[in-house]
Amino acid sequence: MIDEGVVKYSCEWVLGEKVDLESLQSLIQWRNYIHQLGLIGVYDNGIGFGNISIRISGTLQFIISGSQTGHLAQLEAEHFTVVTDFNIEQNHLTCCGPIQASSESLTHAAIYSVQPHINAIIHVHHPQLWRSLLYQIPTTRQQVKYGTPAMAAEMFRLFEEENLSQQKILVMAGHEDGLLTFGKDLNEAGEILMQYYKFSLGSSILKTSDED
Repeated sequence: MIDEGVVKYSCEWVLGEKVDLESLQSLIQWRNYIHQLGLIGVYDNGIGFGNISIRISGTLQFIISGSQTGHLAQLEAEHFTVVTDFNIEQNHLTCCGPIQASSESLTHAAIYSVQPHINAIIHVHHPQLWRSLLYQIPTTRQQVKYGTPAMAAEMFRLFEEENLSQQKILVMAGHEDGLLTFGKDLNEAGEILMQYYKFSLGSSILKTSDED
């Protein structure tokens, strides 16, 4: 069962001011565009999916879209929060802002902590793309569920055992439809996602044409 959007970690949420809008411009633009494509959104059962984050330069802190925002077509500054501290082993994080951090925040934290040159992460859902890339690119183990320390540990494993640093995209086998891209900035993370997404669309059109 898809249970994206359910916060599984222990979260200390400190209600705080909105993140400075100027620092969010690119983040908001990319998030809203990805939502328009249906890669971030909400399922028929009301459960939201997908999130996006950027590192605060020179730190392990990062700005991430808030929990339960997948149904919103347009996000504003009040829909983002800052993860100020985290402990992967204890499945705990602290965030400060007008909204609680997304349910995938610890996975983002793991990637930022192990790869200092990564400054942006995008998590989306796309059934066809997920099926076509499953086990063809770096893929988390099927038994590992999202929003857990085990998923964070999987990030470490994939960087160590597979060419995740080069491909900058992974599939979550135990998190149906879930994919994740990252890069040195949002443009790189977004462009990698778009390359695979457009290829998937082209393959779908070609398949339909062949069947006709």
